[in-house]
This record gives sequence, structure tokens and C-alpha cells, in this order.
Amino acid sequence: MLRAQVITDVLVAVVLGALVIVSAARAIEGPLGYLTVVGMTTALALRRLSPGVALAIAWVFAVFEMVTAQQPDLSNAFIAAIMYTTSAYGSRRVRTAGLVSAIGGSLVAAVYVAVGDYEDRLGIVTAGPPLEESARVAFTYFAIVLLLLLLPWLAGLVRRVRQAASMSREALLVAERDAARADRAVAVEQERVRIARDMHDIVAHSLAVVIAQADGARYALRADPAIADQALDTISSTARRALGDVRELLGALRHEQGTVPTPEIDDIDRLVGEMRDVGLDVRIDRQGDASHLPTTTQLAVYRIVQESLTNAWKHGEPGSPVHASLTYRPDTVEIAVVNRRADDGTSGPGTGHGLVGMRERAAMTGGTLTAGPRGDDFTVAVRMPAVPASGQMPRGRITSTQQERTPR
Repeated sequence: MLRAQVITDVLVAVVLGALVIVSAARAIEGPLGYLTVVGMTTALALRRLSPGVALAIAWVFAVFEMVTAQQPDLSNAFIAAIMYTTSAYGSRRVRTAGLVSAIGGSLVAAVYVAVGDYEDRLGIVTAGPPLEESARVAFTYFAIVLLLLLLPWLAGLVRRVRQAASMSREALLVAERDAARADRAVAVEQERVRIARDMHDIVAHSLAVVIAQADGARYALRADPAIADQALDTISSTARRALGDVRELLGALRHEQGTVPTPEIDDIDRLVGEMRDVGLDVRIDRQGDASHLPTTTQLAVYRIVQESLTNAWKHGEPGSPVHASLTYRPDTVEIAVVNRRADDGTSGPGTGHGLVGMRERAAMTGGTLTAGPRGDDFTVAVRMPAVPASGQMPRGRITSTQQERTPR
């Protein structure tokens, strides 16, 4: 509790105790009666700070009041406030003790009053037997005291339940906000990974072409300037295209409007031509129709083939052919790229991001990728569904009539 709350409880208890002493001064029986009022006032002051201690103090002075044969005064009404705090602020033991006190206190109070009433009736003439009359008084007194003690205890219990429900709602809101924040963080991280993957594919392939053409142009400059000019043209066009793709990726990274580079299946021919220009003997075999593939699948196929050919040029045996097989079925797409490994068993410099990116692209569409040595060759094998796991519909499967009826 705050210090202000403790001070408020003490002041309220002192004021109420003083009012009881002033208003019921004649009914208070000597110093023992004033001591009882002080005890009940102390219990009232501690009701929120320590409900269990307040309940114990109230019990002590209630028993003291009965042992000294005092008549109940207004300070006994303070017990109702103490009963409220036992259920509203107390622990489970204190709450249970409050309930037992409400029932047991009512019973003890009824017996105490009934015994005094019975002794008084023995010396007078009553309409009925004294024991029967005293029993009626005891029952009535029991019901009244139980009502005065149990109702506050129930009210405190209701407040406790409502407070617990409010805290549960707040905890639920906090959990929902945390979950939403985590979802946003995951979405941002996935977007960063996607952009990094696209950046790697674009830059790695483009730089590989530029380096190869630059090396070839340097050696061909003296022998055949025309070949050098052709190599420089390839370098220029490749660099411009890569620069445009990088700018679009940076625009997406800054959340600007614009489209991210999305090569298609038809661009594989241009890709193969570029790799042949740098000296890679690419032999490609296609089976099936790729026109039904959605954009995401076409992009995945292009990037996987691009990275596989780039890795073959970097790490494969120079001059050896690279066999690429693309099989388009109604429900699946299969990719296989096989190249001869270098004779010395070593590979060129690499970061390993290429294989990770290909594996991520295959997994995003719901497919699988295996890559590794097979004898003297290095093989990349991919199998993915024609319709990606995200549920994107292939091109051409939704007619104009269906598009008009599709709810937005």
C-alpha cells in the first residue's frame, strides 16, 4: 500500500472510533469498554494493510468483550469492514478464515446473547418457557449477525473476482499486443531476408558476368578489338540491368512504391545466353509447358537456375559442360543442374548464401532442394509444386468472368 493509503485508513479509523466514544459514552461500561473500542479501532485501521492481523485483533477483543461480560457497542460494526477486506485483499488462508469467522462469530455471538437473555428470563414471568424464548432470540440474533458479517465478505469476494477479471483482460491485451509486435517483427525479418536473397542473386550473377567479360576483354583487346568491344557492351548492359534491379530492391527496402524485380521463365533464355558469353557451356533441356505457372513459381525457378549456373561458373571445372534440365508438369516443377567439379577439389571464394537462398526459395513454394557432390559432379535438384504453398493461383486459371465474381 501507498503511505497515503495507510494514513487515510488510520485517520478514518480514529475518527470513527472517536465518534463511537462520543455517541455511546453512556453505554460504554468503564475502562474495559473503552479498551474494547480502542482494540476494534486498531483492527479497523489495519484492515487493508494486513487483513489477517486485523481479523485476529478483532477476534481477540470480541472474546475479551464476552469474557468481561460487556454489552456490544457500535464499535462491533467495524468487524463488517474487516470481513470485507479479508476476502477482497487477503490471501486464501485469510479469506477462508474470514468465512469461518463470519459463520463461527455469528454462532458465538448468538450463544452469548442467548445465555444472558436466559439468565434474565429466569427471574421474571414470561409468556413461554424461558429456554424456548431465549432460543428464539438466539436464532434471530444469529441471522442478523450472519447477515451483517457474511454480506461484506461476499461483497469483498465479488470485488476480488472483478479485479482478477480486469487483470486477465489487461494481460490478454498485453499478450495480443506482444503477439502483434512479434508478428510484425517476423514479417519485417522475412522481408529483409527476401530482399537480401534477391540482392545476392542479382549482384552475384551480374558481377560474375562482368568479371568474366572484363577478363576476356583485357586479353582480346590486342588480338581482336571487336571482341573486346562486344565484351564491353555486355558489361555495360549487365551492369545497367543490375543497377536497375538494385534500385528497385532499395526502393522496396525503404517501403517506397514500385515493383520488385520479378524475372519470368522466358528470361531463362537471356540468362543462358549471358552465361555462354562468359564461356560457360550451358546445355539446357526443357519438357512440358510453363505458361500455367504463377509468378512466384516462375521467379523461384529463374533464381534457382541463375544461382546454380553462377555457382557452376565459379566453382566448376573450366570448360566442362553444365547440364540443366527443366521439367514442367501440371502439378510439379523439377529442376536439375549438374556440372563437373574442379579437378583440384577446391572451389572458388564463396559465402554459402547462394545455397541457403535456393533452399529458402524452394521451401517458400512448398518444395524441396538437395545440393551436393555426386561422384565427380555437383548436382542441384529441386522439386516444387506448380501452385505454391501460399495458394497463389496460376496465370490463366481465372477467367474474366470469375474475376468479376471474386469478392474483394
